[in-house]
Amino acid sequence: MRDRAQPVYMIGVAAELCGVHPQTLRQYERLGLVKPARVGTKNRLYSEEDIERVRRIQRLTQDMGVNLAGVELVLKLLDEMDEIRLDFERQFADYVREAEVRMQAYLSNSKAPIRRDEPLLPVPRIKLRKTPKF
Repeated sequence: MRDRAQPVYMIGVAAELCGVHPQTLRQYERLGLVKPARVGTKNRLYSEEDIERVRRIQRLTQDMGVNLAGVELVLKLLDEMDEIRLDFERQFADYVREAEVRMQAYLSNSKAPIRRDEPLLPVPRIKLRKTPKF
């Protein structure tokens, strides 16, 4: 399976996949809404993530009537939400590991019976919702 962040599509193919003109992709790049990889100084390569981002821009502008300045703000907020979610997941996993170690240390010094078929610290299976698709 290919990495979704790997740049593979030339601008013409990317434009066709997104249903836009190549000039539209160039404008989005000038505005900082999408950042394709560069091969040399002229060729742009777009990844699957870039294609999805352009499609999201199209939905925001065409279906929801958001102007490009608003799109920039929405995308920035969505990116920040993704970063916060990932940071929370990392911190929560660290907490669980640390709590397991502490509980194990406590129980190893205790005479209390422990169940070996369950985790020492029951942790709810929290599924965070992904960023909404616009």
